[in-house]
Amino acid sequence: MGAARPLALLLLLLLAQGLLCAAATRFQDVLNHGSTSPVTSYKKLQGWSSDQNKWDEKLYPFWEDGDPRWKDCWKGGRVTAKLDSDSPALVGSNVSFVVTLQFPKCQTEDNDGNIVYRSNCTRDPPASMDQQVYVYNWTEWTDSCGWENCASNHSHNVFPDGHPFPHHPGWRRRNFVYVFHTFGQYYETTGRSSAKFSVNTANITLGEHGMAVSIYRRGHSGFVPVARAKTTYFVTDKIPVIVSMFQKHDRNISDSIFIKDSPITFDVKIHDPSYYLNNSAISYKWNFGDGSGLFVASGSSTSHTYTLQGNFTLNLTVQAIIPVPCRPVTPTAPPPTSAVTTGPSSDSDSSPTVESVEDNPDGGCHIYRNGYYGSSIDVVEGILEVNIIQMTSIQMTESQAENSLVDFVVTCQGSLPTDVCTVVSDPTCQVSKSMVCDPIVVTDECLLTIRRAFEEPGTYCINITLGDDTSQALASALISVNGGASSGTTEGVFIFLGLLAVFATIGAFVLYKRYKQYKPIERSAEQTQKQEGFTAYFSTFKAIFFPNSTERNPLLKSKPGIV
Repeated sequence: MGAARPLALLLLLLLAQGLLCAAATRFQDVLNHGSTSPVTSYKKLQGWSSDQNKWDEKLYPFWEDGDPRWKDCWKGGRVTAKLDSDSPALVGSNVSFVVTLQFPKCQTEDNDGNIVYRSNCTRDPPASMDQQVYVYNWTEWTDSCGWENCASNHSHNVFPDGHPFPHHPGWRRRNFVYVFHTFGQYYETTGRSSAKFSVNTANITLGEHGMAVSIYRRGHSGFVPVARAKTTYFVTDKIPVIVSMFQKHDRNISDSIFIKDSPITFDVKIHDPSYYLNNSAISYKWNFGDGSGLFVASGSSTSHTYTLQGNFTLNLTVQAIIPVPCRPVTPTAPPPTSAVTTGPSSDSDSSPTVESVEDNPDGGCHIYRNGYYGSSIDVVEGILEVNIIQMTSIQMTESQAENSLVDFVVTCQGSLPTDVCTVVSDPTCQVSKSMVCDPIVVTDECLLTIRRAFEEPGTYCINITLGDDTSQALASALISVNGGASSGTTEGVFIFLGLLAVFATIGAFVLYKRYKQYKPIERSAEQTQKQEGFTAYFSTFKAIFFPNSTERNPLLKSKPGIV
């Protein structure tokens, strides 16, 4: 009986210790934020720790959502956090995260890391208003000690897992602790009102994953939770590709409607914020869908002209040859018969993507990654060109002399326009003075007259734009406009000179008829034959260069309507 009692006590102690261990808070319990599918198998991320480690809840308390202590943890209101990433990330590259604290109204962080709170501030306070200022100064206890002297202060120098803070040069200004959690692992760091870090995706399975962060601030005897945030990020084995398309006369570049017989510029943007593909050989394979065949380019920009109307499917394949370290050769494996070896990833959770590693001529190895882009393109008729073929000043009466009117005769190529806009600018075409837009109806051919008024004499830059639902084109010209009075004076001078020339011609003709002496002309048969030959030759020359029914420009046969 005596020996059984100590044994029973020992068993009870061991059982109590086991219950205590089982009840210990882990990182997974604090950081999952209600996640229903924790990761049970994963590859180790460099610099990260397993979320099965113990969390010091006494030093870093954990509050559930809805806990009333959240309302009192920060003076002046609630602090929120915004967590962003630069995903999608190509597997093997780095994905970066940025978390930013957003303080309540009237609170800002100063250069020393303190939060300055102006309790009586308004949105637009007067410059002379005196405001009560409250300063969160959590580093007062460090003012009289250096890093070595303060290192023994356990409550202000360790993370939730007990690891000491890193000795940063500005450690006194780092009043916040950030704990990130993803893929069954956590990462700890200190910082100010924002923090940024990157993680390599080589050991992260393909697909969508969640990233969570918990933020704590310094307290007198520990740390106080202030905010939480989470976001999703994507890891893919396809190169993220974006294609922007531009066409000179396209009216709306976002509607995927383009103009026939006008080149389209395609600009490829590869999403690679960590510059993982910087040393890769990248090629671009285009299929424009109009039967023009496959086009391979080494540059990220190209152009193509569709000569037919209709709907076409654009397809782009981007291929990158990425240099990587060669895999170690297994001694028991048979000697390779070719330069290519393939094998699936050893991670049981990874996708069934097969990655090939090939020998490079320079002795290294490389892998292939592809990216794909597809789009549907509509090609329609559009306005391709606008020309100003004539500019005419309009004569005005003295009562209208304050304005100068000019008619612009405009033609275009392509489809018929539905609206016209005229922009009057300074001679450099940089500073706009006025703009007038009008709807127009053109039913036969692209020919119209646009009348515009100019209040002051001077030199102007004129931009005339014709447009329809999908396209627009413009023509520009410099014009010198005279005032009404000066125009009338100049016109009178030209009329006087013209009448004087007419009278001089008539007088010369009368004098010639009066004083000329006529003599009979006698021609021999030989002279007559030569004269008739010369007359026939001259008639042929006249018929060629001066036909009787010479047709002028058909666009100007009838005066177009004035806009």
